[in-house]
Amino acid sequence: MQSAAPVPAPPARLPIGLFAGIAALIAVLLIPMPPELPVAGHRMIAILAFAVVVWVTEAVSYEASAIMVTALMAFLLGTAPSVASPDHLYGTSAAIAMALTGFANPALALVAGALFIAAAMTFTGLDRRIALLTLRLIGTSARRVLIGCVAVTVILSLVVPSATARSAAVVPIMMGVIAAFGVDKRSNIAAGIMIVVAQATSIWNVGIQTAAAQNLLTVGFMEKMIGQRVSWSDWLIAGAPWSLIMSVVLVVLVLKLLPPEDRSGTLGGEAVQASYAELGPMTGPQKRLMAVSILLLLFWSTEGKLHSFDTTSTTYFGLVLLMLPRVGVMTWKDVQSRIPWGTVIVFGVGISLGTALLTTRAGQWLGTEVIALTGLDQLGPMAIFAILSAFLILIHLGFASATALTSALLPILIAVLQTLPPGINQLGMTMLLGFVVSYGFILPINAPQNMVCLGTETFNARQFAKIGILVTLIGYVLMLVMSATYWRWLGWI
Repeated sequence: MQSAAPVPAPPARLPIGLFAGIAALIAVLLIPMPPELPVAGHRMIAILAFAVVVWVTEAVSYEASAIMVTALMAFLLGTAPSVASPDHLYGTSAAIAMALTGFANPALALVAGALFIAAAMTFTGLDRRIALLTLRLIGTSARRVLIGCVAVTVILSLVVPSATARSAAVVPIMMGVIAAFGVDKRSNIAAGIMIVVAQATSIWNVGIQTAAAQNLLTVGFMEKMIGQRVSWSDWLIAGAPWSLIMSVVLVVLVLKLLPPEDRSGTLGGEAVQASYAELGPMTGPQKRLMAVSILLLLFWSTEGKLHSFDTTSTTYFGLVLLMLPRVGVMTWKDVQSRIPWGTVIVFGVGISLGTALLTTRAGQWLGTEVIALTGLDQLGPMAIFAILSAFLILIHLGFASATALTSALLPILIAVLQTLPPGINQLGMTMLLGFVVSYGFILPINAPQNMVCLGTETFNARQFAKIGILVTLIGYVLMLVMSATYWRWLGWI
């Protein structure tokens, strides 16, 4: 008897979010704009509306949306009059060059270098060794394990410049610790450990410039729009105290709101000891990678003090050492499959989007309109920071990517700062608003590391939000206090 032919799967439907993005694009294009806004600027605002809708709805992948934005810029800007010479069109050649200008930005090169270092850490197993050694030294009680989670996050944030890579390295280790405690994976101690891993990663994204892609994107916008940037050490001096205080707050909140079960004693330490013993002595590649990582930390932290080499250049010097035959730790063939190249594409297009908003005067026009509608020009620096940071925290609830949020909004906020009367430290305020972009504390979907931890099924969204809302509120208030004291003393506000 002849078997029945397989039934073909129905064709996939186009996502509603994509239609919504196209509708937003067309709607903005049809809105009459004032004569002071160039046609190219009008079209860039329409492209921005499309990007925001597609990013918020996650209608397509970020990589696909980045290519769509590039194509829209090529054709919509290519057929628009040039801002410099209104009698001539940009042409698609000049427009696509503008759409790809972000790929020549040093910040993009730094992101690519950071992803290489993160891949090297995973390839050699040095990230796992550092995490286990830290937990082994911290202690074995439930409270000490939570503190150990934070300590691991801090150390890895210094040497693994990828939040997703850090959480992916720590999660399997902590699952082994949870199993050794002998508790259900839905227990309070299990939920608390994984929530601390996720939240502490976001907290230390604030304190360390190279810890997250959105920080490097912020630095890229600083260089492009303000003409200067904050060094690695100055960022650390400004942000690390906030991160340190919030780390203590996080552990206290988890212990209070998710108290560990009585039977969760010190068994976790045995799992850590056993896992660490299985690693054996440090391998040659691990030692060389550790040496290069320490060397890079020294270069980053002394920039502008002991030498004038920028962070991107010193990072690439480190990459050269890591790829040298016999001296290095991995080959290009080893690394190419471990780097999320889509992140590089999204990052480059994000910088291009922000630069084009500025070049076509769309960012300046939006900045002027925001000031006119909100009256920010009548307020002092602290009030401006309070309002803009609260806006970023609320709008982040709709974004699943801090990089996308930075790409969409930070150029406009910088334009707002540039339109305000003199007296605002534009560089310092941009850095502080860059801190707030990392506030992915409330919903698991607000940051990739949250989703990595959620995948362990040790906690639910309600437990995460219960901790996250308090972390957000306390963190926001702490930032306001620091803006009135510490950051003001440092001259950033």
